[in-house]
Amino acid sequence: MGTRTKISAEEIVEKISHLCMGANFQVSDDVLDALKNSREAEASSVAKEVFADLLENAKIARECQMPICQDTGVAVVFVELGEDVEITGGRLYDAIHNGVRQGYKEGYLRKSMVANPLKRVNTGDNTPAIIHTELIPGNSVRITFMAKGGGCENMSRIAMLTPADGREGVINFVVETVRIAKANPCPPIIVGVGIGGTFDYAAHLAKKSLLRPLGVGHSDPDTDCLEKEMLERVNNLGIGAQGLGGSVTALGVRVEWSPCHIASLPVAVNIECHAHRVKTVVLGI
Repeated sequence: MGTRTKISAEEIVEKISHLCMGANFQVSDDVLDALKNSREAEASSVAKEVFADLLENAKIARECQMPICQDTGVAVVFVELGEDVEITGGRLYDAIHNGVRQGYKEGYLRKSMVANPLKRVNTGDNTPAIIHTELIPGNSVRITFMAKGGGCENMSRIAMLTPADGREGVINFVVETVRIAKANPCPPIIVGVGIGGTFDYAAHLAKKSLLRPLGVGHSDPDTDCLEKEMLERVNNLGIGAQGLGGSVTALGVRVEWSPCHIASLPVAVNIECHAHRVKTVVLGI
């Protein structure tokens, strides 16, 4: 075992708070570049105007430190926790929840979480966060925050395909999911796809796939080719920016896969809107 690195819960609270506000106020450069490139490539004059409006909205949000969207999302937090890290002064999950609570209050961000799915009483502070933790070698903690809006999340789907459905069946399911969604997830969208694993793990992979920046291809050549084919077929639907028609419905497709049972082919699609709000911080290095 290497030297233990101590990271205080107080520091995690502070960093999470900043991530919540930063993600909601500042669209990342990869998304801005994708929007600019799409505006140039788009043939529809109406869609070009929509892209111009989206870019202007992002500029105002950044300059005025205001949320880019009124739906400031569920706080989804991915933690890569080094095995040689010790959290001091509190518990990791408590610190994450407290950071979300503080960030949404200080940033005047809308609180969207209800305590009970059926009783629908708001928790008042956007907690609890949805936390995914992975143990990794080393003495650092990598925390990625995603503000996941309800409109795009509601358009996500999962299917337990059969092995006989194969590659084409997976593509058809992804494209059909976008076709059904139409304008509801505020296109241009980013399409996260999880293939394999189990029912629940495929959904996790679909959401996790959205963390890879736009413009960065998959490291596996076959998967990279699959992403490009899916993107082409999605854009051929003609839904376009904000559902008003055009050649760019999606800014990208992201695929992650996992081994699965011989009798199964789970596929999950997690749709993300154009306001792709993701920020990362690394502690302990």
